[in-house]
Amino acid sequence: MLLLAVLYVLCLWSPGGFGSIPNCVPRKTVALKNNGGRLFREDSFWNYTTMLLRKDLNVLILGAREAIFALDLDDITVKKAMVEWSVTKEEQKECVIKGKQGNDCKNYIRILHTKDNGTMYVCGTKAFNPTCKYMSWDDGKLVLENKQEDGKGKCPFDPSQRYTSAMVDGVLYSATSINFRGSESVVMRSSEETIRTDSTDSWLNEPNFIHMAHIPEGERSPEGDDDKIYLFFTETAVEYDSYSKVHVSRIARVCKGDVGGLRTLQKKWTSFLKARLDCPIPNTNLLLLVQDVFHFCPGDWTTCVFYAIFTPESDSSQYSAVCAYGIEDVKAVFSKSKFKTSVEVEMSSVKWVMYSGELPDPRPGACIDDHARSKGIMKSLDLPDKTLQFIKEKHLMDQAVKPIGDRPLLVRRGAAFTRIVVATATDLNGDTHQVMLIGTKSGSVLKAVNYNGEMIIIEEIQLFDLSQPIKILRLSDTTLYAGSEVGVVQVSVSECGRYLNCLDCVLARDPYCGWDLDTGRCSTINSTHSTRNSSVIQSLEGNASGCSPSDNDKVVSRSFFPGNTVKLSCQPYSNLAQVEWQVDGRPITASSTIEILSDGLMILNASEEHNGHYTCDSVETVSQWKYRTKHAAYDLKLWLGSGTTASLHDVGENYNTLVVVVVLLSLLLAVLVIWNLYKGHLPLLCFRRSLGGNKHEDQLDCNRAEDHKPSTSMRNMNSNNNHADNQRCSDARETDRLSTTVGSSVRVSLKYIDDESEI
Repeated sequence: MLLLAVLYVLCLWSPGGFGSIPNCVPRKTVALKNNGGRLFREDSFWNYTTMLLRKDLNVLILGAREAIFALDLDDITVKKAMVEWSVTKEEQKECVIKGKQGNDCKNYIRILHTKDNGTMYVCGTKAFNPTCKYMSWDDGKLVLENKQEDGKGKCPFDPSQRYTSAMVDGVLYSATSINFRGSESVVMRSSEETIRTDSTDSWLNEPNFIHMAHIPEGERSPEGDDDKIYLFFTETAVEYDSYSKVHVSRIARVCKGDVGGLRTLQKKWTSFLKARLDCPIPNTNLLLLVQDVFHFCPGDWTTCVFYAIFTPESDSSQYSAVCAYGIEDVKAVFSKSKFKTSVEVEMSSVKWVMYSGELPDPRPGACIDDHARSKGIMKSLDLPDKTLQFIKEKHLMDQAVKPIGDRPLLVRRGAAFTRIVVATATDLNGDTHQVMLIGTKSGSVLKAVNYNGEMIIIEEIQLFDLSQPIKILRLSDTTLYAGSEVGVVQVSVSECGRYLNCLDCVLARDPYCGWDLDTGRCSTINSTHSTRNSSVIQSLEGNASGCSPSDNDKVVSRSFFPGNTVKLSCQPYSNLAQVEWQVDGRPITASSTIEILSDGLMILNASEEHNGHYTCDSVETVSQWKYRTKHAAYDLKLWLGSGTTASLHDVGENYNTLVVVVVLLSLLLAVLVIWNLYKGHLPLLCFRRSLGGNKHEDQLDCNRAEDHKPSTSMRNMNSNNNHADNQRCSDARETDRLSTTVGSSVRVSLKYIDDESEI
């Protein structure tokens, strides 16, 4: 509880830069065993990190290492089909000879897209020889065609490299490395006339590709504009004069109708522009890099928002952030911002500055629109060389793309963010809300929502072990699919059964959930509910005045011995609640003998003064409302004797008496054992014939013991003791050693008993 409180203060502390972003602590934490999800994995297969949702077939197409699965979309534990696509021994051997490790020299499925005719396009790394095939769904089976295509420029060579791709109107757009070493990268359209980026460093400088999105800006465009393909990536900045490499986040774009230039930029993008992507944390100098992007368009393309997660470049900082970017703001930077240009400076090779000269017409990097058509330019092949030469050298914008509100939506300290998707939830009033689902490096998913500028994390759901990062997230309505190296988990994002009572349900402020007074449980809001339905309570502001008290009135009696450590358990419903302990109505504070834990109270070296009636309350504050709930109550007393509470002296005296009795019984037992050994009443042991006997005599004694073993049939009844006889001689020697400790003046000969009648 102390740790949660510290994190909460950090979120509210403005000097650190996070002051306006409250509640970075999840209100509820859902353990792995309680996530209510379904897990799919198969032995011998790993890296479940490529997914394709086929709602038309009601299947989830899942790409793993050397296999593709078709899982039931409603229950992924049901495997409908599977096809293996592995490398040959020769391909793997050749890959290893070239210096790659064995596991990397397998076929990692990296691209899964649906073509216009319903067939699927599949690409894999194929032992550092990227290859693509077509795959179909035929009568409940996955069929992988034998014909294959070269995957260079479409799929990465190295399975560990980041890449991205998009299928637009049946044409593949991709961003990946194009050579074996991974030293050359490309943004490419694989059409009949392949178009790609130029190979100079100023276009792409050691990039790490993140996400690609098609935005149909040509639809109902008053300027007759073209659709755009947006690309998010990180790269080594060329515009900063620094002794060390500086990595920055970028957003780039190309026009869908771009077919390259006629002489300059032949078969190269004539519309490639890029800009810096900022996600500034107020009052800090933290440099965060983009890790994943989800584009969300609730209406037409003008409503599109890019949700991006950022993490530090180094591990020295543990902060992650979410920033959102409106499509109109992005478009304005590319269409109105000034350009950067490189100039030669004394004592320095190249310096990048803002270009202040005259721009060619049409504007460099612009798509073919009505303005270009009015000049007789119908396609990019018609663009003048002056415009093409400009964009070849000056494709970096001077202005950066800023997030909505010029600040992050969420900043959190803890496990780094890895992936993000965004869902839509409709509340009881019919209003819609965007719910962010954020995967982390520790295998959990955060469920967060923004209410009029207030960002809260509703819950953190553990989906995998802490050592398994979330590597892919996909969303289908209210069902989330999360992939990792070891498997895939399916969970519902509208699981309301985790909220235990009315107060817990309403204070969660979950847009999916409301408290149903008729059924007495937290239920999912659906189309049958409305504000006129008074049987359901939901308040996204956190007003739970409609809930009845839900205190725990049960009192648990506990007794203890003096000097014991006593723990009184108390687990609040919310991580945001402050726990208050009282004894006999008096507040309890931490001391040398009392520790207040996140899940209870610990009393050290308990004594008579700790007798009393203990209560545990939680106080949760939402907006201007405070809600107190009693979670536990205990009557704590010293050990009870003869139906009454014993005094401290009596209890201590009884305790000391009990210790003395136990010691005396132990001594008596030891004497009895030694006496039986002395008299030879333990026939299962072999003893020396005399204390001064030699090893030869010892062996004879054991041989005699062998002669008196039970019959073979009897021995078989105790087959689990097959090795007991062989151990007896060593046991006899140990017994001989013990017998000498009775007294140095005692010299005895222990006779082996041949007949039970002698006992």
